[in-house]
Amino acid sequence: MTDPIADYLTRLRNAIGAKHRVVEIPASNLKKEITKILFEKGYILNYKFEEGDAPQGTIKVALKYDLKNKSNAIKCLKRVSRPGLRRYVGYREMPRVLNGLGIAILSTSKGVMTDKEANDLKVGGEVLCYIY
Repeated sequence: MTDPIADYLTRLRNAIGAKHRVVEIPASNLKKEITKILFEKGYILNYKFEEGDAPQGTIKVALKYDLKNKSNAIKCLKRVSRPGLRRYVGYREMPRVLNGLGIAILSTSKGVMTDKEANDLKVGGEVLCYIY
């Protein structure tokens, strides 16, 4: 597999499309950090890191749905920086996702964080994905 982050986002996207409640994803440290950010921002209901058959373990993500109209909290997951085409931004060129309603997840020198946190710390980095 050449792009594990795209695989992570695709598994989430497919589980949302199939209306699953829980999705299992092979774990890595970067995927764990992205999952923590999704939980902190309220896009997923809960998560659990499990040690198992895989060397890194798995991540179980409980997806968040609205009870009335059964719509998901995540409308779109878009991979921005790819292995063949990296996208780096400085803190002055920070992307605004859906005019500030969504988040961009960045990999910076100070760790994985959202665009707003990176802008507050005045650090740039690689834009991993857009979520809204």
